[in-house]
Amino acid sequence: MRVCAGTTTGARLDPTISVDTPSTSTPAAADWKLSVAPMMDWTDRHCRYFHRLITQHTRLYTEMVTTGALLHGNVPRHLDFSHQEHPVALQLGGSEHHDLAACARLAQQWGYDEVNLNCGCPSERVQRGAFGACLMAEPNTVADGVKAMRDAVDLPVTVKHRIGIDHTESYAFVRDFVGTVAQAGCEVFIVHARNAWLKGLSPKENREVPPLRYEMVHQLKRDFPQLTIVLNGGVTTNDQIADHLTHVDGVMLGREAYHNPWCMAEWDERFYGASPQTLDRAALESLMVDYMERVVASGEPWSHVSRHMLGLWNSTPGARKWRQVWSDHKLKAEPPRVVSELAHRRELASAA
Repeated sequence: MRVCAGTTTGARLDPTISVDTPSTSTPAAADWKLSVAPMMDWTDRHCRYFHRLITQHTRLYTEMVTTGALLHGNVPRHLDFSHQEHPVALQLGGSEHHDLAACARLAQQWGYDEVNLNCGCPSERVQRGAFGACLMAEPNTVADGVKAMRDAVDLPVTVKHRIGIDHTESYAFVRDFVGTVAQAGCEVFIVHARNAWLKGLSPKENREVPPLRYEMVHQLKRDFPQLTIVLNGGVTTNDQIADHLTHVDGVMLGREAYHNPWCMAEWDERFYGASPQTLDRAALESLMVDYMERVVASGEPWSHVSRHMLGLWNSTPGARKWRQVWSDHKLKAEPPRVVSELAHRRELASAA
């Protein structure tokens, strides 16, 4: 098992998860069949650890990390991760090709399986940094960044983007963007099937207001059959995943996977032909309590972990009471196992 080069703390290893050593060979399109989207403030290493317990094969992504944060900030804080998270990708935010290349080298040194460039975030803060969705208007800049990263590392370099920006709804816009960036060597495109409105909508509204147009993503696959095309946006059920997989190479889920994580429990068996999930929700929670105890022993509050698993018991009797206990600030000083036991007592009482 490979050790994260450059880490000052050493690789984080855990006996509860068994994974393969990552490979630097060119992955097949099947490696992107299912993935969990990069989500700011959500998909940190604790969230990814939790998700990996549910699904062994799904590709996981970090939160977006800006090139400036890596080049001028605390690298271990941004890049440290558990080896059990593989396959895991680092998403970068940036536009200067030299900076992107330097950060891609860091990603490879730390043992990531992929570097992904964010060309889809519409927030004004990101726009002020001249990256995110506004880069779709500058495909040659994106191509330069992709080429610089590909020249710097052996990892797959991928791009996540929208189908358009503002009110430009022409398919030719996204087709030409993909074509230009593909010429620089990008072989994997993760396409959020909505436009990004750069003015007038918040990031949250940008995930809901612009209409979904899946057919444009399906058309990209027809026009670029040699590329790996992954569809993102608005998918909430496993049947929807199965349907889209008849048109594209992969499907990425974001909010649904986060808020309803147990939806991923059948992914390995249904979509990868793997053995059925052997854990039930109670066993999964117990493993997460074990993990929280180790986190506490390292000096970090267990609440940094528990916030990511609040959707575990969704749609079951007593789930609301269970969430309330784990969210109760008065219990933050209690050991996580005590909180878990209390949560289930409240859950059973409310369901009775």
